[in-house]
Amino acid sequence: MARIRVLVVDDHRIFAESLAAALAAEPDVDVSAAGSGPAALRALERAAAEGRGYDVLLVDAELGARTGGGELPAVPAPRPEEPAAVDGIALVAGVRAARPAVRSVVLAEKDDPRAAARALQAGASGWVAKDCSLQRLLSVIRGVLRDETHLPPALLTGVLRELTAARKHRSESERLVESLTPREREVLRCMVAGLGRKAVAERLFLSPHTVRTHMQNVLGKLGVHSTLAAVALARRAGVGPVGPETGASGRDVVERGGQLAQ
Repeated sequence: MARIRVLVVDDHRIFAESLAAALAAEPDVDVSAAGSGPAALRALERAAAEGRGYDVLLVDAELGARTGGGELPAVPAPRPEEPAAVDGIALVAGVRAARPAVRSVVLAEKDDPRAAARALQAGASGWVAKDCSLQRLLSVIRGVLRDETHLPPALLTGVLRELTAARKHRSESERLVESLTPREREVLRCMVAGLGRKAVAERLFLSPHTVRTHMQNVLGKLGVHSTLAAVALARRAGVGPVGPETGASGRDVVERGGQLAQ
């Protein structure tokens, strides 16, 4: 019998342990639990190295939002270089990018079309209420392994509305970014990276005055009044920060192949 390997990720320890115990009673399910995003990432890495990777992640929609939550006893504490917390949507997106074969299902305490849409955009295959029956959850787990997407019917209309709005906002943001000159796009990427005017000038071999002019032009063309707003719009359009390998190359700043921006 092919066994399904499931990792429960929830910082509510009683819930995580109870759910793991219930799933473990199924003859075709192997289950483990992690009490934080970093712990889940380590568990995935460890399992892959041992040749027994996980098939499905069950991720708490509120992961990282609680205070006082710790890792489950079987999971080691985070290493100093790791983040103290990773929220559920960020974990889903990271796992989708690094381990696309792993399916993620988000467990939520309440219906939230906007959060569900964000989860699907991040790569989740399902959104399930925490108070659903065990049989319903098992059905979803088996379904996502057949490449099905599971969403409560009551959420469908709201989620579709959110996804449509997100695509509209992204398209508009992309149009505005495409109105920039190659130099202005490079300046925008520097802004996304958090570089100040002096740092941008040094990176692009321009005078601070010229950079100031470019930044003003960027804000004007994007129709915003602050660097923060420009960065938010850029992220919606898929613009990434300038990297160590780019500089003043003027390459296209719109990353076409990614998920919808959050």
